Amino acid sequence: MPYRVYIRNPERVDEAEFTSLMQDSRGFHRPWASAPTDSARFSAYIEDSSRPDFEALLVCRLADHAIIGFFNISQIARGSLQSAYLGYAAGEKYARKGYMREGIQLALGVAFSELHLHRLEANIQPGNQASISLASGAGFKREGFSPRYLKIGGRWRDHERWALLADDWHKVHKLGLG
Repeated sequence: MPYRVYIRNPERVDEAEFTSLMQDSRGFHRPWASAPTDSARFSAYIEDSSRPDFEALLVCRLADHAIIGFFNISQIARGSLQSAYLGYAAGEKYARKGYMREGIQLALGVAFSELHLHRLEANIQPGNQASISLASGAGFKREGFSPRYLKIGGRWRDHERWALLADDWHKVHKLGLG
């Protein structure tokens, strides 16, 4: 099946489209995620994306190049760990259309084939069924529970730890299932 999306790094010219999409999606993201919704936070996001331990990826629709969401590979640890965290969010108007399911496969290709990571971890709030479904559908396995793990929206929130190892991704990818 051909992809309907592609991924790319964000650029300063994306500010208006990206922040508008995230502003329009604030209620949809609450209380699960927080994304850049103004110029200052978008500028910080662009600066973060230039660091060697952070890979920002916009998911864009092939048909019209619209930004539909993002994946962040953050806190990239090298050395004997070769691990990172995966964060993501879709714009509300593009949710439930399968775009992020396609986009995660492309993001995992970056993580495991380009960045040569060994492990990728996604921390997801227990009630966020859409994010859990996206991660589990991509092959992530639930590894545990972290009470009061991340502060989102001014509150410490519990999270489930989901992880995917490069070996497992490569097996599925070679079989053409991913």
